Amino acid sequence: MATPLTGIKHRDVGGVAVMAVSGGGTVNQIDSCNKVMKKQSSPIHIFLYFHKAIRSELDALHRSAIDFATNFDVEIEPLLKRYHFLRSIYKHHCNAEDEVIFPALDIRVKNVARTYSLEHEGESVIFDQLLALLDSDMQDKESFRRELASCTGALQTSISQHMSKEEKQVIPLLVEKFSCEEQASLVWQFLCSIPVNMMAEFLPWLSASVSSDERQEMRSWLCRVIPEENLLQQIIFTWMDGFNTFKKRKNLEDEVTYQCSLVSEGNRACCSSSLSIKRESCLRSSDSPLDRPVDEILHWHKAIQKELIDIADAARRIQLSGEFSDLSSFNKRLQFIAEVCIFHSIAEDKVIFPAVDAELSFAHEHAEEECEFDKFRCLIESIENDGANSSSSEFCSKLCSHADHIMAIIGNHFKNEELQVLPLARKHFSPKKQRELLYKSLCVMPLRLIECVLPWLVGSLTEEEAKSFVHNMRMAAPASDAALVTLFSGWACKGWPRETCLSSSATGCCPAKTFIEESDGSGPTSCPCHLPTKRSNSTSRKESNGFVTPGTLTVQVKQSCCVPGLGMNSNKLGTGPTKSLRSLSFGLPAPSLSSSLFNWETGISLVDEGTGRPIDTIFKFHKAIRKDLEFLDVESGKLNESNESFLHQFNGRFRLLWGLYRAHSNAEDDIVFPALESKETLHNVSHSYTLDHKQEEKLFEDISISLFELCELHGENSSISSKCNGNSRKFAELATKVQGMCKSIRVTLDRHILCEELELWPLFDSHFSVEEQDKLVGRIIGTTGAEVLQSMLPWVTSVLTQEEQNRMMDTWKQATKNTMFTEWLNEWWEGSSPSSDASPSESDKNISQGSESHEFLDPNDYKFKPGWKDIFRMNQNELESEIRKVSRDPSLDPRGKAYLLQNLMTSGWIAAQQKSTQERKSDGSDGEGLHGCSPSFRDAEKQILGCEHYKRNCKLRAACCQKLFTCRFCHDNVSDHTMDRKATTEMMCMNCLKVQPVGPVCSTPSCNGLSMAKYYCSYCKFFDDERTVYHCPFCNLCRLGKGLGVDFFHCMTCNYCLGIDLVDHKCREKGLETNCPICCEFLFTSSAAVRSLPCGHFMHSACFQAYACTHYICPICSKSMGDMSVYFGMLDALMASEVLPDDYRNRHHDILCNDCDKKGSVPFHWLYHKCGSCGSYNTRVIKVDPISDYLN
Repeated sequence: MATPLTGIKHRDVGGVAVMAVSGGGTVNQIDSCNKVMKKQSSPIHIFLYFHKAIRSELDALHRSAIDFATNFDVEIEPLLKRYHFLRSIYKHHCNAEDEVIFPALDIRVKNVARTYSLEHEGESVIFDQLLALLDSDMQDKESFRRELASCTGALQTSISQHMSKEEKQVIPLLVEKFSCEEQASLVWQFLCSIPVNMMAEFLPWLSASVSSDERQEMRSWLCRVIPEENLLQQIIFTWMDGFNTFKKRKNLEDEVTYQCSLVSEGNRACCSSSLSIKRESCLRSSDSPLDRPVDEILHWHKAIQKELIDIADAARRIQLSGEFSDLSSFNKRLQFIAEVCIFHSIAEDKVIFPAVDAELSFAHEHAEEECEFDKFRCLIESIENDGANSSSSEFCSKLCSHADHIMAIIGNHFKNEELQVLPLARKHFSPKKQRELLYKSLCVMPLRLIECVLPWLVGSLTEEEAKSFVHNMRMAAPASDAALVTLFSGWACKGWPRETCLSSSATGCCPAKTFIEESDGSGPTSCPCHLPTKRSNSTSRKESNGFVTPGTLTVQVKQSCCVPGLGMNSNKLGTGPTKSLRSLSFGLPAPSLSSSLFNWETGISLVDEGTGRPIDTIFKFHKAIRKDLEFLDVESGKLNESNESFLHQFNGRFRLLWGLYRAHSNAEDDIVFPALESKETLHNVSHSYTLDHKQEEKLFEDISISLFELCELHGENSSISSKCNGNSRKFAELATKVQGMCKSIRVTLDRHILCEELELWPLFDSHFSVEEQDKLVGRIIGTTGAEVLQSMLPWVTSVLTQEEQNRMMDTWKQATKNTMFTEWLNEWWEGSSPSSDASPSESDKNISQGSESHEFLDPNDYKFKPGWKDIFRMNQNELESEIRKVSRDPSLDPRGKAYLLQNLMTSGWIAAQQKSTQERKSDGSDGEGLHGCSPSFRDAEKQILGCEHYKRNCKLRAACCQKLFTCRFCHDNVSDHTMDRKATTEMMCMNCLKVQPVGPVCSTPSCNGLSMAKYYCSYCKFFDDERTVYHCPFCNLCRLGKGLGVDFFHCMTCNYCLGIDLVDHKCREKGLETNCPICCEFLFTSSAAVRSLPCGHFMHSACFQAYACTHYICPICSKSMGDMSVYFGMLDALMASEVLPDDYRNRHHDILCNDCDKKGSVPFHWLYHKCGSCGSYNTRVIKVDPISDYLN
């Protein structure tokens, strides 16, 4: 055994709950919040309440699913509603984060946001799979209920872990990198990015999911987040309170809606008619467009087509001029119309078409349009990035072609809708129903888009069409949306180019102005052109929206209504529409992994697995992990069958996966991720995955505990002749729980692995050379013990193709080329193969298999690698010929060549020894007559078996001389040859004195499985009953220590086991495959402790202690062996006190410094010469000035 180098030392809420709010009205509550607001934490912490509400809903949903799985009386319909509600809420929550929060964060902190955006896509896939299960024909099967419960548990685990990571990483970064004002702006933009119809459901549900104190605190935060405009605050708080305060607010809404006045030049008179009378008068006009409100869809079609025509014309102008300087604004304009088309499509798919005809669908056309817009955007961005390198003619041609193609497909789509949909809507729906459908369609958009869309749309209409549009919108809105429709009407008026308020024309007054006068008490005023939001008083509308709206490009907008804007200045924080146009309609399939959604912002593309990079070895483990995860997920459904053998097999497979995954994740955390973080451009890229590893370890622990309980319960059931119904029910519930947990771990790890492959894997191609990747692989392998490798290699290779196996092994061989890994691999592989189980009595099985290992490793190599059978059949001439071949073989390393030559030259003697062994075999296996056939003691008084070297309960039978010795040192001390311990095949138990095959325990029945030692190595045939020992597969030796990756690692360059604290050391290739410079013992196999010197050389620790008493320089390279600053300081004082004779005072020596390798000239001295560069006295004189030069 050799010694490694140690170095120098809540609440449960289900569905949509609404909380009643007592007390004063909304306006009074807002004022109260503004006046009496205590010091709060960061506004961004409002997301913690969002997370709490989502967790509460997930928990309630999971409990309902478990109840559905165990109680067959429970119906599925309530579950379906809750699934769809949660999916809708969480989907829009994620989209708002992707559009607002993550882009802003990515500008200030790189490499964080993309991971969470990828996880959003993964969670969307989980929802799709769960709803596909609900829509499948499995509902009649017995396994459906358990599968539904396990999928729900997986969804809960995945989302909960994602939110937990956001709370640990994203939210602290937002608090750190953004001021309170910026945080409030981000939260406001977040709210304005959620569709209006979802906000009406989201905020009441959120309010009901928290306690009353938390609700009050959340209202205080919202008061800071929402711009200081009563109209905006009333809209948000009306949503937040739900409809429980409808009676209290109805009076205020009636006043705003019905108490109108006519505005004339210089005078204001009270309106003598109510809104209901006006509605009737409007409806009486037979030829009014109000009779067919659904025709307003034509306005949308015309406006979209007009904008597309303008974009196509702009593309042609660029083609004619060849000027690309205005591409940015062109891209923004394209982005706007694309977003309008997407939301218009969603409104049709979710509102119009289901109402008209459930079988009517244009989903394919909508998806095609989105894809074309995305291609158009990518084309523009590519030319912006290429700049002067791009081909202008080619780009212009593509630009015009794309524009014309989009116009064509959208034109055909609109034409088909107008022919198929509008006639049915006119025929089957009353005007009231048509208005309601149009209003709901508008509310599918978020506030931030509606603020831009309404002026743009109204600006393309005639005066009569504009008035009709606003009037229909106000008539369709429910009374509870009075403030909201007032805001919409005001925004619509901003697109009308004349000094006219369309709301006044439609209803007889300006409702927004009336609302402001009533709430502020400011009295009559003229209708101003624009009332800016109080958060950004100096911002124009252009700045407020973050980009120039297309309406301003075609219509000269004159503000004519006093409603406020949203005050969103997205340019400051870098937010705005995301680069990838994602459809919010849930009916579309999940995006492919190569789509822009998975390559957002970073430009990283998926890497072909066939590139053969060294680091690909790490990701080969993902295949094996996925296979075992699939096994756990699928087979966990059989746990309920109470099969003991299957339960044992399942538990073993789980623990194998857990152990190997832990080794894999530790390697990533300790080696791969720090390597990534060391690159300046990749800071923060791996933190999210480290958090994943911690969460996944907790999942494994939970499954382990549940499996243990399941096994115990199964044992109790088995011991009872007739199983107790209570135990059986408990076993079934626990089995269902384990099935859900296995589903959760599969979903979680699948998502984690996929994100790693999409985000981290490609980074190695662009930031690490092949040599760096080889070094990383070597470090990872070097922290993996022999026992782990024995389990890991078959586990990984079983899921790989032959080509992948060969590529992986080539990488491992390259990384371990300086080590004994190949030798260990062959010994282990041959030892585990069926052929190795043959009887050890055969002569060729009793010899060391070292030479055979070379033969096995590379069967295609034509070089000489003989086995023992070949050697024994050779005559003297053939043997000499093969010896010459080996001697001339340049591919063999010196150690391997020496080993082969020695075995070839001694093969005759070995064969003779084997013959004599067979003759003596008949003497009996009891050991009688054998040399040393008696117990030996490490401590005779205490009757402790062993020898002076080791404590053990057996003796080894040397293959060379067939004698029994306690250890190889005992053999070598009394013999003229050395013992090859790896060739040992037999041992003698010192308790029963029976000779038997070597192994960890005595096979004699009388010894009852007596252990030969606490530690046994089947490779080295080594026993130790006292110390902690491990076998290093790269040294192919047993060494003292807890193991690789625990307190030691194997350096692939030095080819030695070093202390874990010596990761950063000076490598010297095969530095320990040499003799100690003091005692001349071979260091690599030495059992004494070895010490590393700063220069990279090694010696025994004991030799170092003795040598350092009289020397301070390395005996090999002469560099200082440690920090000599104290000693050199003493020499400085000595030199300062000495006075040289006059004859030597002006003399100089040329010296070479052994420490810094620099030359210099120093004053003469008989002993000490200080280096002028580094101050070291470890120098040697290379030139002495002649005395005559100074005497003359």
